[in-house]
Parts: sequence; structure tokens; C-alpha cells
Amino acid sequence: MLQTQEELLAVLDQIGIQYTNHEHPAVYTVEEADLHHEGIDGVHSKNLFFKDRKKNLILVVTLSDKPINIKEMGNKINAKGLSFGKPDLLAEVLGVIPGAVTPLAVINAQNHTLKVILDEEMMENELLNFHPLVNTATTTIAAKDLIKFLEHCNQDFEIIRL
Repeated sequence: MLQTQEELLAVLDQIGIQYTNHEHPAVYTVEEADLHHEGIDGVHSKNLFFKDRKKNLILVVTLSDKPINIKEMGNKINAKGLSFGKPDLLAEVLGVIPGAVTPLAVINAQNHTLKVILDEEMMENELLNFHPLVNTATTTIAAKDLIKFLEHCNQDFEIIRL
């Protein structure tokens, strides 16, 4: 399991994904992260880790400023009884803490079945920003490279307009 941003960035280098990494103070919410976006190109994300009634694990990645109705979203992605995954489950599956949830952490989910939902509206942007396993930095990559990364991790995903 990767634990540091340096390990993750080394994987991005190995598979030919260009990125820009921006260090900042620790952030735990979208609102806190918004205070550190100046000078960072691209759209920012909100990453929600859920467990449904059947104990399926789901990572939803959308625009940071997009309001989400969990029940409506659950219907759209065919998941009933969504609840946020507890911090210990988040650490076990993705190897991150609350506030550092990121689609880049799927590299750590290889022993778990995880459904990844990417918001189509977010994916229509050229540059996307995510935490690199820690909440003290933001990494900018191209949307096409997020797909390349998920494929490298053998991670299935769906692009759905939320």
C-alpha cells in the first residue's frame, strides 16, 4: 500500500502522467481547500467514500462546488442506503484519512471491490485537481490521465452525469 505522496508521484512518473504538485497547509473540507486554490489551474474535486446497504464500496468523484443529494445520487448509480464509509474502512481500503480522499488512492484498493463513479461534468474539463494521498498538497493532472491511471490500477469506473 502506498502511503506517501512521493510514492504516488513516482508511479505517475513511471506510467508517463504529467502532473503539477502544489504544497499547502492541511485541509479537511472542501471549504478549507478553497482557500488554497489560487494559482492552481483546473477544476477541484469533492471525493465521497460510501458504503451501501449491501456493503458495496463506492467512491464518487465530482466537482468541489457541486451540491450532492445522496439519495438521488444513490438512485442514479443504483446504490441503495448509502452512508459515508467510516475512517477505519477508508484507511483499510484506500490508505488515506478523511480530508485526503482521492481517486488516486484507488492504487491501494487492489484487495477490495470498489465502484468508482466519475462525474461527467467534471471529466469534461481538461485539468483536474486531487490530493496525492495526503491533504497537504494538491496534484493537477489531465482528465485523460485520470482514466489512464485508473486503467493502470485495473480499476473499473463509470462516467455518469450526477
